[in-house]
Amino acid sequence: MTTYVMLLNWTEQGIKNVRESPKRLDAARQVLGEMGGSFKHFFLTMGDYDMVAVVEAPDDAVAARFALTLGMAGNVRSTTLKAFPEAAYRELIASLG
Repeated sequence: MTTYVMLLNWTEQGIKNVRESPKRLDAARQVLGEMGGSFKHFFLTMGDYDMVAVVEAPDDAVAARFALTLGMAGNVRSTTLKAFPEAAYRELIASLG
């Protein structure tokens, strides 16, 4: 599984209905699970982003489909970062020669 960091902001629609956001999070977990992925961590944050999710997906296509599915609902906009674990980071740096 590949890890992705999702930086999320509520849209105007999402913040107007913020009391429903825990239900939307549960629904998002289910959708990602049906795609073969999972949430590893979820945080409500202060600063430039409203929420941060660390998720796993089988591949980039699934991660992209999940982000698009979230966006289509109209409650959040996302920026998704592919994350390399420390072991992969070390391997990549060592391969630089």
